[in-house]
Amino acid sequence: MIGLGAIAGIALVELGMVLTPGPNMIYLVSRSISQGRRAGLVSLAGVALGFLVYLLAVSAGIATVFALVPEIYLTVKLAGAAYLLWLAWKAVRPGGRSPLEQQELAPDRPVKLFLMGLLTCLLNPKVAILYISLLPQFVDPDRGHVALQGLLLGLTQIAVGVAGNAFFIVTAGSVAGFFNRHPLWQRLHRYAMGTALAGFALRIATERSNAAVALR
Repeated sequence: MIGLGAIAGIALVELGMVLTPGPNMIYLVSRSISQGRRAGLVSLAGVALGFLVYLLAVSAGIATVFALVPEIYLTVKLAGAAYLLWLAWKAVRPGGRSPLEQQELAPDRPVKLFLMGLLTCLLNPKVAILYISLLPQFVDPDRGHVALQGLLLGLTQIAVGVAGNAFFIVTAGSVAGFFNRHPLWQRLHRYAMGTALAGFALRIATERSNAAVALR
């Protein structure tokens, strides 16, 4: 069965992704700051459902696709690395924004909050990269059923992602106020996020994956 090292690895990767800016984090934090924690948590429920949709879709079809056309994996992997580098540049470039800056959004009803969270997650290329390009690298064919390993790894990712985003939702107002009062810390936060994103991008682009072998 799946090893503890793989579970710890995907958990750390997801933690790094949670701590870096992306559509999910930006929407959840902005909603929490403008409409309150409850609105942020309702939106997070939609994001969690989006994670599950991705996980079930990938578990059902990714093994077959990668086994038949390994070149697809390489293409997605390099595209993912390029996207993360672009996010890194957006974080560190002059005039870049931190997702924890205060922003104003018009209040929405719970149903719309949930659906917007779901839509934001489903249209988030960062999530697609995680499931298609990163998660398979922690699959070990010697430990048994590949699809089951992917499912367990995905559930680990969801648990870490939901917990991490919930933390940001609960603390968003306080952190945003702190950053507004301390611009230097806001810049340092952006540079730290940019460095982390660039590191993940380089790892994805240069590391040989087990996926092509595991999914045959």
